[in-house]
Amino acid sequence: MTTVAVKPATMAQALTRAMRDAMAADPAVHVMGEDVGTLGGVFRVTDGLAAEFGEDRCTDTPLAEAGILGAAVGMAMYGLRPVVEMQFDAFAYPAFEQLVSHVSRMRNRTRGRMPLPITVRVPYGGGIGGVEHHSDSSEAYYMATPGLHVVTPATVADAYGLLRQAIASDDPVVFLEPKRLYWSKDTWNADHPTEVEPIGRAVVRRPGTSATLITYGPSLPVCMEAARAEGWDLEVVDLRSLVPFDDETVCASVRRTGRAVVVHESTGFGGPGGEIAARITERCFHHLEAPVLRVAGFDLPYPPPMLERHHLPGVDRVLDAVARLQWEAEN
Repeated sequence: MTTVAVKPATMAQALTRAMRDAMAADPAVHVMGEDVGTLGGVFRVTDGLAAEFGEDRCTDTPLAEAGILGAAVGMAMYGLRPVVEMQFDAFAYPAFEQLVSHVSRMRNRTRGRMPLPITVRVPYGGGIGGVEHHSDSSEAYYMATPGLHVVTPATVADAYGLLRQAIASDDPVVFLEPKRLYWSKDTWNADHPTEVEPIGRAVVRRPGTSATLITYGPSLPVCMEAARAEGWDLEVVDLRSLVPFDDETVCASVRRTGRAVVVHESTGFGGPGGEIAARITERCFHHLEAPVLRVAGFDLPYPPPMLERHHLPGVDRVLDAVARLQWEAEN
């Protein structure tokens, strides 16, 4: 029997390999964005692609996000599969009109005759000491836009598998990459990548009985650390896909534990946690032992680097929420 060798790989390396393999498999796949070519991207996620496939398929663009995504719309209408990088989360806002007015609507507008297979890669979230416009968690905007799929990996295997699925999808996908996990490592074989669940499916990362922590992207490691704390037996659900949303896996977990806390870096007011809590309440009301709680970023513009540790959900805040889940009702 041949033993398949595995070695540590970073999320950034897995994302690079996903684009490389997609470009090798399909000449219609084109990567484009600011500094993605010669430089290999600010985070070096596109490193080597221009050298291997040429600048016609890994293209440096002007600093004009609306123009980048607008060009991608035209490319997709003519049969290509653009993979667009928005250099930082808040840099994507100038392109939002293109995303809402055209990318999200074209398939519906043409009654299915013209899909737009565009993948919009957005490095997002905090934890890297970045200033305002470099650390936003803007997923709620994309979730509230019908016609978009919204995906965010938290593991090396998912980074590769979900990005390959996103590029192959005929629906436009906003692919949110947690910046602070770019350099996280796991054992992974690039030549024989592990198959992962499809877009639209959540995964239970840790089974438990006391309560369910529901999270995604950069907050998964925080929840996994919190779940290892003594005194609780916490289940951790990694959503992976915000749209489509996996009600089945989430609700099955909450029905088992009877309690739930949603954890994310985005703001609490109007953030993803409100929608998730509502869906759980509607579907699991008679199984809940306590209200669904949220641990989120504060309702303010992203703070300066020296203050971001107070803004981001941490283990202590997660455990404080778990402690507030009306445990006295069992006495």
